[in-house]
Amino acid sequence: MELRALVLSGFGFNCEAESKFAVEKAGGKADIVHINKIIDNPAQLQNYNLLYIPGGFSFGDDLGSGKVVANKLRYKVSDHLLDFIKENKLVLGVCNGFQILVKLGLLPVPDFNQRITITNNTSGRFEDRWVYLKTNPQSPCIFTKNTDMLMLPVRHGEGRVLAHEQELHRITAENLHTLQYTDASGKLAGYPYNPNGSMLNIAGLCDPSGRILGMMPHPEAFHSVENHPSWTFGNVREAQGLRFFKNALEYLAPL
Repeated sequence: MELRALVLSGFGFNCEAESKFAVEKAGGKADIVHINKIIDNPAQLQNYNLLYIPGGFSFGDDLGSGKVVANKLRYKVSDHLLDFIKENKLVLGVCNGFQILVKLGLLPVPDFNQRITITNNTSGRFEDRWVYLKTNPQSPCIFTKNTDMLMLPVRHGEGRVLAHEQELHRITAENLHTLQYTDASGKLAGYPYNPNGSMLNIAGLCDPSGRILGMMPHPEAFHSVENHPSWTFGNVREAQGLRFFKNALEYLAPL
């Protein structure tokens, strides 16, 4: 089965074109669809096997990052989203998309109950730079298979993952903490390596099935080696962001 992505757009999303490009460069196909069209006709989700919620500032983050879109999706298309997930399809939320998945209640458990939150960076400012990441080899996440250390850019003002102890225990026990911020050596470290102060240095979370991933760093922004700030030194051999989309492609191929 080929990868067919629906990339959400409208009301402040601003990464949809780059996201579509990355999916297609990896070998899939993608359509940019306005959220109102999904709300008016949620059955069209069945034409796709990857729901991609990109970055941006939906509705200006006026009620908190991602909250308005999360409410729209919860009350308008929740049944269709559950059907989509039950059919072994994939969901990827990046930056604002991660915030939406958390507040929609699809992460860390896809039951439409918000269990954790993502809030203001502890630095009190917008953080825009490249970060070091490590992936959890025990994570069930489809998107991060066969990855280890990564570098990707972040650009957000609200990226701090907060959770009660019970939820943190669930996350660690089930290895749902898929991506963590590190220093250059791969060790967990505080600011500035952890750009937002997330608990457990969480940069990305998946659900227990591994088919839903939310992450603050932007994989679509590293689709060519020339995207990397040090590519001119000749030591950047791979556009690491494409791995996420190639893994999705490989997962879907035999279905």
